Formats: sequence, structure tokens, C-alpha cells
Amino acid sequence: MNFLNSIFSLCFTLTLISCATSPLGRRQLVGMPESQMNAMGAQSFEELKKQTPIEKNPAINAYVNCVASSITEAAKGQLSIDRWEIVVFKSDQINAFALPGGKIGVYTGILPVLKTDAQLAAVLGHEVGHVIAQHGNERVSQSMIAQGGIVLADLFSGKMDPSKKQLLMAGLGLGIQYGVLLPYGRTQESEADIIGLRLMSQAGFDPHQAIEVWNNMSAANSGKAPPEWMSTHPSDQTRIQNISSRMSEVWPMYQSAQNAGKRPHCSLK
Repeated sequence: MNFLNSIFSLCFTLTLISCATSPLGRRQLVGMPESQMNAMGAQSFEELKKQTPIEKNPAINAYVNCVASSITEAAKGQLSIDRWEIVVFKSDQINAFALPGGKIGVYTGILPVLKTDAQLAAVLGHEVGHVIAQHGNERVSQSMIAQGGIVLADLFSGKMDPSKKQLLMAGLGLGIQYGVLLPYGRTQESEADIIGLRLMSQAGFDPHQAIEVWNNMSAANSGKAPPEWMSTHPSDQTRIQNISSRMSEVWPMYQSAQNAGKRPHCSLK
């Protein structure tokens, strides 16, 4: 009976998995309904808020919200999200993330690495880019196929084993918190870089500052990052080259935003 249930679950999964096209034209397999992805994003965000201290400093919160709000405004029309919840977590992690359902988290540890508001905009644009491109959905769908559809069947039945829940949450990008790591692949990271570059430019932030982000990250790593061939992420130098090659595309977007009066001035004081 268990074997037959597994076969049924696999068939059920395969009927739901569908092809989509990323904003950059790449074909993707996505199988989770948007409503389910949004619910998962909201649930994991609530759990994270319970586990991680939240920064209360008004100046830090105002600064992050100023930058994040400019990016989410630029993302309107590309997502069905009307309102975003933005939380600053008090942690030394050099990290930030965005989740389906309109959730953005920024760790205070990343703020000293990002020297300008435009550099923070580049990072948040990148994270929102993952949501726009449905990268979380793509990873969760891949996990479901690998599990023979059983994860999805359990999800819809409401009877999910904790280890399977961890797998789905990890697909959203919260692997470290949930003890499972499903990193974005190089292609997904590169796509998010480009989408983020467009968003920051449309929001009125100088796109050249995205290059400085990776110079800063490289300096912060102090040679600790693994060689590119050992990592799922592009190397800092590869990212800089890819971003630089797109500058002629996004510079007119930035100039148009500036001419339209979009000149964000977010400061941390």
C-alpha cells in the first residue's frame, strides 16, 4: 500500500508541475500554487521572528525601510503583492532575504558592509528578484520531485512530518535556520543579480553601486570564499563582470527614474 501511495503521490505531483518562464526567458519547473508559496513564506517569517531578536533602533529601522520601500515600489506590477513587511533582525549575520508573501528580512550584520543606501538597494533588489523569478517555487518543486511527490501529498493532507517541513522551508532560502541547506544555484543567483540591478535603477539608485557591493563582500570575506568551481554561487569577480556587462541596459532606467524625480536619500544617522 505504501508503494502504491508513493506512485499516486508522484503522479499527482507531475500533473501539478508546470513550465514557467523566468523574467530573463529561462524555462522553469514550478509546481506550487502562488497562494501556498505565500502562506509558506508568511509562516516561516513568523517563526523566524520568534527565534531571532528584532532590532528596535528607530534610525536603523527607518533607514532599512526607506531603501526597501523604494525597491518594493519599483517591483509593483511584477508581483501580486500590495504590502511588504520589512523587519530588521539584530544579528551579526551578513545577510538579507525576501520571501513569497511580501516579507523582507535584513540582518544588522550586513549594514557595516554596505557603505551606501544604493548598495543596500542592490542587495534588497537581488533578494526581491528571487521572489519575482519564483526561485523559491522552483527549488521547492525540485524537492518535491526528488521526494516522489510525497511532500506535496502530505502538505495538502495537513499531515507533514517535521523533516519534510524543513525541506520546504529550506527551499524558501531559510536553510540555516531550519537545519537544511538548499542554496540557490548559479543561474538563479545571476538572474537575481540582473533583476535586482533593474529594480534599483528603476527606483533611482545608482546601479554602479551594485559593483561596489561585491567588492565590499570580497573584502569582508578576506579570502574565505571557496573557489567558484567548489561553490553553487558565482564568484565575486564573476558577479562584478556580469553586472558590469548589463550597465548599458540599466543606466537609461536610472536616468529616467532620476528625471521623474525618483531620487531616494536614505541615511543612517
